Amino acid sequence: MSDYIAYHFKVNPLVPGVEILIAELGLAGFESFIETEDGLSAFIQKEQWQDAILKDIQILDSKEFQITYEIENIAQTNWNEQWESGFNTIVVDDVCTVRAPFHDEPKTEYDIIIEPKMSFGTGHHETTHMMIKQVLDIDLKGKDVLDMGCGTGILAILAEMSGARSIDAIDIDNWSYLNCIENAKRNNCKNITVKEGDASLLEDQTYDVILANINRNVLMNDIPKYSGHLGKNGILVLSGFYDNDIKMIENACSKHMLKMVKKLERNNWVSLKFIN
Repeated sequence: MSDYIAYHFKVNPLVPGVEILIAELGLAGFESFIETEDGLSAFIQKEQWQDAILKDIQILDSKEFQITYEIENIAQTNWNEQWESGFNTIVVDDVCTVRAPFHDEPKTEYDIIIEPKMSFGTGHHETTHMMIKQVLDIDLKGKDVLDMGCGTGILAILAEMSGARSIDAIDIDNWSYLNCIENAKRNNCKNITVKEGDASLLEDQTYDVILANINRNVLMNDIPKYSGHLGKNGILVLSGFYDNDIKMIENACSKHMLKMVKKLERNNWVSLKFIN
C-alpha cells in the first residue's frame, strides 16, 4: 500500500478559491480532496509526488487569493482515517442522504452511496446541494433525463431513484466517467447510460428534463444545444455559477423561449430552473 503526501491549504477567499484550486491540483495528479473550514487538504501518492508538483498551479500566483500551505507525510492507514473523517454524510431536506459506504444507513427516502475519488459532486458543494433540491421538487416518474457534467453521478442516481425512465449521464473528464459508472453500479441503477464527452454526444435525443451543473462559460456555450434537445413542456435546471451571472444566464435562456420559474441561492452560488 502506498503512503501519501498531504498538502493542507488555507485559502482566502474560499469562494471560488477552493474550487479553482481543486481543479488545478487534480490536473497535477492529486487524487483526493477534503474541504476544511479555512481551505482544503489535498492528497497525492508518494510515488507520484515531485518537488515541483505545484509549479503549474496558477492560482498560487494570483493576486486575487491568499493561499498558504503545509506539507505532511501520511501513511496509508492514516490517510484512510483522514479521508473517512473528512467525508461527512450530507442530508438534503430530510429526504435525500449522500454518504460513503462506511457511513451508517440513513432513514431518509433516498440513500445515495458514492465513492467520489477525484470526481466533482459529493453533495458538499453548494451547487450539487442545490441541484439535489431542484431534482427533489420535480416529478421524474417515466421521464427521460440528461445529467450533463455528471461528475460522481449523484443527480443521475437520484433521478433513477425518483422514477425516471432513462438517464444519460455525460462528463468530459475520464475520471468522472469511470467514477459515475462505479457509483451507478454501487446504487444498483439499471437505467443510467454513462458517456464520456460533451454536448456533441446528444445527437438527436430528446429529454423531458436536462440537469447541467457546469461552469458558466460551458453553460453559455451549450444552452442553445440544451434547448434543442428539450422536449415539449421540458425542464432545464442549471447551476455552477454565481448570483452576478444570473442575468447573463437568464438572457441566454430567454432567447430560446426558456422561462425562469425557480431560483435557489447558497453562499453566492445559484441554481436556476427553466421551462419551455
